[in-house]
Amino acid sequence: MKVTLLGTGDAPGTPVIGCNCPTCQDGQKGGKSNRLRCSILVESKTGTILLDTGPDLRQQLLEHNIKHVDGVIWTHGHYDHFTGFGEFHRVQRKVDVYGLAETLDYILEYLAFLKPRRNNVKINETFEIIGLKVTLFEVKHRPVSNPVGVIIEEDGKKVVFTGDCEGQIPQKSLELIDSPDLLIADAIVPDSDVLHIKKHMDAKDALELAQKIKAKEVVFTHMSHFFKPHSTAAQKFPMGYDGMQFVI
Repeated sequence: MKVTLLGTGDAPGTPVIGCNCPTCQDGQKGGKSNRLRCSILVESKTGTILLDTGPDLRQQLLEHNIKHVDGVIWTHGHYDHFTGFGEFHRVQRKVDVYGLAETLDYILEYLAFLKPRRNNVKINETFEIIGLKVTLFEVKHRPVSNPVGVIIEEDGKKVVFTGDCEGQIPQKSLELIDSPDLLIADAIVPDSDVLHIKKHMDAKDALELAQKIKAKEVVFTHMSHFFKPHSTAAQKFPMGYDGMQFVI
């Protein structure tokens, strides 16, 4: 499978409107500090799916020449993870969407006009799409009641996307996500001393999780402008960037 990070920014994205910090200034120049909101493209031999659909989806689909998707998986109902789905209006009808029932109830109240095909998924139960095995696992992301991460498996290879989550991940989930080939980890700030956002992991939390579950490779996503400009931060952390690709 091929995995592309379409957007690696947090809810405001980078640059943040009205901010002139060094990272936002760097992002304004169009480099890797420029981060759109969260979405991940996953491709198999038989199709294409999206993990979350952030507000910048139109730009992301155009930049990557994505003309059709076979499904969308939503991790939770925060606006920066689903509102871009509206860009399918008059582009693609009846898109298959997957998530926990409570998540779909909330999101589809807003997006019902698009008439997507709803697929309720239960936590820790595996389903198949485009030849990939997909499992949603429990995470904590207060005050959201049922956020999930996503496990994708193909031919003995495993990719784990934490979604938005806190550092305390339930034991059952830790067992399910053990030994991934790639961990795509929420890491909103470089250090809790800079800013403590308890509903997200920081860089230290993400690295500790990667070590705990024996990830072969880890990359950060959902990053804020509190990281230093990308070229500097990447010397210390496994920074993701928009358009970054992995062949697993």
